[in-house]
Amino acid sequence: MIDLDDIDRALLRALQKDGSLTAAALAKRVDMSQPAAWRRIKRMEEAGVISGRRVVLDKEKLGFGVTVFLGVKLATKGRVSLEDFERAVSAIPEVQVVQHVLGLYDYRLKVVARDISDFERVLRRRVMALPGVGDVEANVLLSEEKRDIALG
Repeated sequence: MIDLDDIDRALLRALQKDGSLTAAALAKRVDMSQPAAWRRIKRMEEAGVISGRRVVLDKEKLGFGVTVFLGVKLATKGRVSLEDFERAVSAIPEVQVVQHVLGLYDYRLKVVARDISDFERVLRRRVMALPGVGDVEANVLLSEEKRDIALG
């Protein structure tokens, strides 16, 4: 584990808000030199604190108006391997997140669809057709208040 100070945390907060910021822009925000900011960012990348930068897409503007969380319990008879299930479910483009969890279900999936009819198609033709799928519970997302986990 790496020790982070207040300046590191400030750099991380700025990057979380805008991952495209240059080292010079970040340095300006935390009142330090560009080379010093770059060295800190590089150190955090090498330590794995920063594992990448990504573009966040607006699902609704791309035509995906429905988000559903699925709890999936694998069947106990003829149990398929977890790796096989993960590989198969990850190949479904509408499945945005695959989480192996402990509890009532084996997996929690985040699925996006154009509308409820499209979700039903994805559920019936893709998810339920996967080998080893047993029980499934769906929870439709009504609203989302916090989209990312920012450092305090």
